[in-house]
Amino acid sequence: MQNLDSSAIATALPAMARDLGEEPARLGVAVTSYLVSLTVFIPFSGWVADRFGAKRVFMAAIVVFTLASLLCARSTGLGELVGARVLQGMGGAMMVPVARLLLLRQIRKDEMLSAMTWLTMPAMIGPISGPPLGGFLTDAFGWRSVFLINLPIGVIGLALVAWKIPRVPPADPGPPDRLGLLLLGLALALFMFGLETVGRGVVPRGLPVAGLVLGFGLGWAAVRHCRRVPRPALDFSLLRIPSFNMAALAGSLFRTGAGATPFLVPMLLQVGFGKSASQAGLVSFATALGALAMKPLAQPILRRFGFRRVLVGMALLSAAGIAICAAFTPAWPLTAIFLALALGGLFRSLQFTALNTLAFADLPMARLSAGTSFFGTLQQLAPALGVVLASATLEASAALAGRPAVAVADFAMGFLVAAGVVIASAPFFARLAPDAGEAVSGHQARRPPS
Repeated sequence: MQNLDSSAIATALPAMARDLGEEPARLGVAVTSYLVSLTVFIPFSGWVADRFGAKRVFMAAIVVFTLASLLCARSTGLGELVGARVLQGMGGAMMVPVARLLLLRQIRKDEMLSAMTWLTMPAMIGPISGPPLGGFLTDAFGWRSVFLINLPIGVIGLALVAWKIPRVPPADPGPPDRLGLLLLGLALALFMFGLETVGRGVVPRGLPVAGLVLGFGLGWAAVRHCRRVPRPALDFSLLRIPSFNMAALAGSLFRTGAGATPFLVPMLLQVGFGKSASQAGLVSFATALGALAMKPLAQPILRRFGFRRVLVGMALLSAAGIAICAAFTPAWPLTAIFLALALGGLFRSLQFTALNTLAFADLPMARLSAGTSFFGTLQQLAPALGVVLASATLEASAALAGRPAVAVADFAMGFLVAAGVVIASAPFFARLAPDAGEAVSGHQARRPPS
């Protein structure tokens, strides 16, 4: 449901912009507000799951997400839509990390890669069906129907969780780190507000810079606080584990660049090429189709080559796949665009699977809750930064060229900037040990003779 929602909305953004009287590039706030809300509340998810029981929290999260989807559909202005998306993000923040936690507590290390693959394959139904479904619903019934589709899915999902998932008794995780959560939430919200509004003239001059400065300051205070308390909102000591550190930090750099693509592609096809939402959706879902095709291959590839070589190689190939999108013009056949997007999705899918598995490869069982909260926070922050990066690049490119609205050349610049961010992650992955995560991947690295 969450993946369907995110991918369908990207296709509906131009129609939403027309209906709400906004510039299409500025509708990125409908995406980033949700992702920022996810990021702000995910650090709380591990403690809440331990305190009230993971199954109970999972069910409550589905209810909140579904009701917030109804509010999104009833929005009459951008402000109402953003508020409903923030509420939707609160539900999503408790949904995905808690679901992952339910899984990780039941499996052995040698089962992790296979389990993560099985976990993500059904979730790929959302990105595969989202773009074409979002395009069809937008053209046939209007953009509000994109949110209403979550209602029956949420009801069915709630019933299946109640029926199939065993009850997880609550534990006593101790008191939450209220000050840490407050500092982190304010820092992330202010920082993203500054990035989203700087140079756009949508708020009084000076507020975006003030948001960025305050966000950095509160973020620095949050990190210092979390390093000093015994049960922090985010456990930064996890970064001392090399595999977690690399998956979290270098992985976030990769996700930021890759996160710009789902925003740029449907926007280019509709705003730049004049395609309908349905046509854009049918082409955009190629990325998810390529990702699904890669999932069964991830385990044997990681066993053969190991995490380090796969992460470096896929970073370079993914950057090339994004850079190719800069060459798209209206003269390109849609079939050729479809194949290029599918190939790019293939590479990025393997990278995401490797990062999601490596992050937990060396974590002890007692630190899984802290790990899912920390990793989940960065996992959602990076795509939000990617959307901000993409929308800011579009507007900056248009402004430098003296154009009143974005054109195809501006999208080319957006893809090239995103590719540059992705390729910047490769040198960091190259620093991984050859045997990193071998207990999970099954890869036996060659060791020098003693």
